[in-house]
Parts: sequence; C-alpha cells; structure tokens
Amino acid sequence: MPKTIITFGELMLRLSPPDHEVLLQSPILEATFGGAEANVAVSLANYGENTSFVTALPNNPIGKAAVMNLRSFGIDTSHIVFKGERVGIYYAQKGSCFRPSQVIYDRAHSSFSEIKPEDLDWNVIFEDADWFHVTGITPAVSEGAALATLEAVKKAKDMGITVSCDLNYRKKLWKWGKKAPEVMRELAKYLDVMIANEEDCQLALGIDAHIDVTKGALDPESYKGIIKTVFDLYPQLSYVATTLRESVSADHNNWSAILANKDAFMVSRKYQITDIVDRVGGGDSFGAGLIHGLRHFKDPKDALEFAVAASALKHTIPGDFNRVSKEDVLNLMGGDVSGRVQR
Repeated sequence: MPKTIITFGELMLRLSPPDHEVLLQSPILEATFGGAEANVAVSLANYGENTSFVTALPNNPIGKAAVMNLRSFGIDTSHIVFKGERVGIYYAQKGSCFRPSQVIYDRAHSSFSEIKPEDLDWNVIFEDADWFHVTGITPAVSEGAALATLEAVKKAKDMGITVSCDLNYRKKLWKWGKKAPEVMRELAKYLDVMIANEEDCQLALGIDAHIDVTKGALDPESYKGIIKTVFDLYPQLSYVATTLRESVSADHNNWSAILANKDAFMVSRKYQITDIVDRVGGGDSFGAGLIHGLRHFKDPKDALEFAVAASALKHTIPGDFNRVSKEDVLNLMGGDVSGRVQR
C-alpha cells in the first residue's frame, strides 16, 4: 500500500462576499472551508495520493461539517483532535482591477490555537507516512502550535520521513510572544524541501533578500544569491523553491517559479493569468504539485512544471481548494511526461 502524506495546520471557515463585492455590500456571505495545509492535502488527494490531515476542531456541528468536507475528498481525518469551542474564521474579499484582495482573520481562541504537543502522538500519526508537510502559518498561530510543529519535524526526521515546509510568513499572526525567525530558523534545520519567496527569507529567516519586487517583472537570476545563502545555512536541504508572482492588477498576474538543488537552478514556464477568479490557495496548490512531482517524476524540472501548472489552474477556481485532476495539470503542461515517472 502506498505511503501516506501527512499535513498539519488549522482548518478555517472562509466567509466571502459573492463575485467581487466588498464585505457586506449585500447581506450574503458564501461559506466554505480552507487553510494552507488542508489545501495541500486536498490537491494531493485529487492526484491520487494517500493523505492525512492533522488539526484540532471543536466537537460541534461546524467542526463535524469540516471533517465531512475533508472526507469528501478522500482525506484521512482519524488523527484530528477534538477540543475547544470554535473554528477559526477568515473573511476573504476578492480584489478587482486596481482594488487589491483583502483578508481579515477572526481566529483568536480557536480550537487549533489551543493545541498542545501532548495532544498529538506523532509515533502513531507517522506510522505509515513517508512525507510530512507544514507551513510557517502553523507555528505563527500560538505557542502550543509552534511547539507541536517543532516536535513533529524532529520526530519525522528521526523516522526518516521527508519534511517540506512553505515558510509562508504572515505578519498578522505572529503575536503570541516570539518573533518568526526565533522559531523558523530552528524549524528549518529539519527540512528537506523549503518553499520560500524573498519576503519569507527576510521576515521568517532573517536573511536579507536584496530583491526589488516593485519593478514589475521579476528576474529569476536575482534569486540565485539568496537561494545559495539558504543552502549554506541549511546544508541538509535537498530543494529550495520560490514562486514568482508579477502583479499587473488584481485580475492579471504572471506566474512562474524556481526550483533549485545544490547542482541545478531551474526556472519554469511563465503563465499569464489574465482573468483571475480566486488567487487564495495558489501557493498551496504549488506546494502540493511540487510534492507530488518530486515523488513521481524522475526529472525535478518536470516536478517544477507540474507545480506551476497546477497552481496556475487554481487561479481559475473559486474557494481555497484546488479541484483539478492530475490529467488537467498534464494537459496544461502540454506534454506527456508518463515516460518520465519514477514510480
């Protein structure tokens, strides 16, 4: 039986006004579920991977609805902890033209924010796993979540499990006491695959990026220096990936990415996404595509192209979850890579 990919983080209730309205312009809010690590789990399940999502939810109708939603994608929910009284909420208002998107969090005192390391038995959770994925959002939520994350990555490495992390710096969340670099520098010591843009490197790891993202077009060559610094600081890393988003407007982005190891610096095809439906979850769909690609393609360049195509498609789908199949992604890539699959 294929091994399982474990993801760990907070599942939230997402409330969004319809179409491109501003919040409460009309008395309607569309309710869906989402969250970075859950988004990754959904995408991976859609590609046929065995996935298990670990979180904490209240034992009430909202928490149970969240579990049922995850199960509808075939995700294992057996390691979810039931505690606390509320599901975290976030309000997502879509941007348009010159008006940017807006996210408002209402997740204080959520069930997940109250999680403690002793709530989770990683020996049991990792029993049939060979990959563990988390993001920098999880340790930002609370001290308990940070301690649980650090315990998880250490245990994963002890058990020979591949560990990936999207650093995903969120200024609004790091409020519980420690600054992001105090936690993320330690966590980064246990990673095999790191996903980070220039802001993540600077604000989560304290590395000066020296990259100007305000010029519009991004030069991939300018990222070679910071990626080399990351490898020098964390020599155990196998891969570092960076997404390149060029924002023409709220509706039009150019999208590409970089994948590097110690021997190669790979740049993907660039997609012009001219009519964005929803960019939330775009980075998560890249992470999921990269995980799947690195597990199944012989050439890491194919894994990169798969990840970028998957995340480009996510921009066409409303909600957090990417609802495309592996075949959809391969079709967008425009080529048959079946002959290059390693297993």
